[in-house]
Amino acid sequence: MKRRTKIVVLGSALLLTAGAASAATASDAPAQREAAALTSTASDAPHRREAASLTGTAKLYRSAGDDITFSFDAHLAAEDKADPMKATGTFAFSHYRDDFGARAKVEVDCLVTGGKVAVVSGVITESDLPGAEGKRVGVTVHDLGRHDRLGYSWASTGRPGQGNEPPECVSSAPFEKVEKGTGDFTVVPWQPEL
Repeated sequence: MKRRTKIVVLGSALLLTAGAASAATASDAPAQREAAALTSTASDAPHRREAASLTGTAKLYRSAGDDITFSFDAHLAAEDKADPMKATGTFAFSHYRDDFGARAKVEVDCLVTGGKVAVVSGVITESDLPGAEGKRVGVTVHDLGRHDRLGYSWASTGRPGQGNEPPECVSSAPFEKVEKGTGDFTVVPWQPEL
């Protein structure tokens, strides 16, 4: 009989523990269900990354001390994946040395990226450079982490407003070096369906 009593007592203890755990679980259930619902809503929602993008700011290296800065905020939405000329956003550049210089803001009209290289073009909407407004320019960026590189269409076509305009998504090779510690360009590669 002693053995039977031990089993009953042990069984009762297990039932009480299980009952207490069930009660705790039942009282926590609404909070857990709410947290689970929030988590599953966020993680189950279809996540579609952009088709392509180019973002960031950097200064170009010049031994003479020129202050040349480029900033990008260019995007191609997932639904426009097949048409890089539906890219949106802006980019800006400026070049100052001593008392001379100019700046320009550009409305993006095309963005093509491949791997860590981006080519973006657009039309200048604001500038203090004579004749530049309304002209198209292109820029190429190579996202190499701390050693980003950059090129621009006016390297071969003449300064904006003075030379020839490139067509959409055309620029030069990224021949310029970014000043150490300033490059934070980020390129999201385009993956068109071929």
